[in-house]
Amino acid sequence: MKSGFISVVGRANVGKSTLMEKILREKISIISNKPQTTRDKIQIIYNDEDSQIIFIDTPGIQTPQNKLQEKLFEFSEESLKESDIVTFIVDNSLEIGRLDREIIEMLKRIHVPKILLINKTDLLSEDEFEQIKNKFENMEMFEHIIGISALEDKNIDQYIETIKEMLDEGPAYYDRDMITDKSERFIVSEIIREKALNNLNEEVPHGIAVRIDNFKQRENRNLIDIDATIIVEKNSHKEIVIGKGGSMVKQIGIEARKEIEVFLDSKVNLKLWVKVEKDWRKKEKLVDRFGYK
Repeated sequence: MKSGFISVVGRANVGKSTLMEKILREKISIISNKPQTTRDKIQIIYNDEDSQIIFIDTPGIQTPQNKLQEKLFEFSEESLKESDIVTFIVDNSLEIGRLDREIIEMLKRIHVPKILLINKTDLLSEDEFEQIKNKFENMEMFEHIIGISALEDKNIDQYIETIKEMLDEGPAYYDRDMITDKSERFIVSEIIREKALNNLNEEVPHGIAVRIDNFKQRENRNLIDIDATIIVEKNSHKEIVIGKGGSMVKQIGIEARKEIEVFLDSKVNLKLWVKVEKDWRKKEKLVDRFGYK
């Protein structure tokens, strides 16, 4: 049996979480069209009959501008050191940008095999793909370069098979029926945060955190009571999240409850509150308290 740890790194919004969803055939990481949505180092466990591959989905790398982003950058760096193989994902950009170059310099210091995935090939012509591929081939630091489209599920199987060829034989590190090392409470909080991101304007989402206050199965009933608090940084943001007559927080709750019920295979009674913790992303104690240690 082949097994090992594969860190997945790249700048924000190149499609890492979408790739993880396609590999697992189930959504664990938060997916949004807004950058910097993944905020934790999430281990996603892929099992088939002859392998167990643990993917470490890291926060998208960007230049840190507050305590939260400093923590996220640390998560990404740590994951590289823990892995057997590093996967670097880029998108369909024809030029190698500043952040990608910073990641490349980081990767040069990590002495493990590396795979480059060029994502969003559905948006590239053959000539454009070859142009991007040649630039990275000339760096002579990647064992394999694979073009994929995570959105269209293109060449994902090829990527998995390439990993299995590169890995050594090893044990199953987790039970074979596990799909992530994260708790149900964590996944539920991420679902709520995703629905908030998708419904709110650009100003608010980056300052949102979700805290699960209560998570309890009712006795003798297929019903779970969940109380959660949406944390924002400003009073004006609280008003936006609540919405006129409570309309926005109600919509977030409706969308989140539907997905949580599918995930937990249970009826859910979801109650949401909104609380202000002023500029929490800049305060290390609050960043730690909300789980980003």
